[in-house]
Amino acid sequence: MVDIALKFLANELTTYLLAQTDAGTGAVQVLLSRLVDDSGKFIVAPGNICLTLLNVEEERNTKSQLPEYTYINGRHVVREPDLKLNLCILFAPNFTAYSDALKYLSSVLLFFQSRPAFTPVEYPALDARITKLVVEFQTLGFEQLSQLWTFVGGKQQLSVVYRVRLLVLQPDTPNTIQPPLATIGTNLQNR
Repeated sequence: MVDIALKFLANELTTYLLAQTDAGTGAVQVLLSRLVDDSGKFIVAPGNICLTLLNVEEERNTKSQLPEYTYINGRHVVREPDLKLNLCILFAPNFTAYSDALKYLSSVLLFFQSRPAFTPVEYPALDARITKLVVEFQTLGFEQLSQLWTFVGGKQQLSVVYRVRLLVLQPDTPNTIQPPLATIGTNLQNR
């Protein structure tokens, strides 16, 4: 589900960028990729924007502690609570001209400023299992930026970080299926 959500965001942003630049095939794309290779070199080809996953966090504020009990087709089904996740993502434009990188970074910022939330109703390309994605800008200080790029393993690039809330994961198969209750009896012994 993480891959589906990130591919959706990359595709929507690519569509937006193509509409903004009126460019055809071979124009700027948002590529879901690792940011750097093992030697610390930028992986994404010049003229594109890299979208990479930095971190996955559990959303604990809305976490349910108890399993869900339901009846489906006459069977007692037990499902563990949903796993609710926040994704920390980074967009890094890779352009030879610094002014082009700034232009596309601005486009990323404008895109998410005008579209802070995505639902399957408004965006049919979003998988119906994802009820809503909320994209929030993250401000990083100089020390945090330094730590981020050390963590990534590359030299600092022009970039912006967002938090994507709230991706809900639930296994397709229930945890426990119990047969339906057929009889009700008492087990009282004579006193």
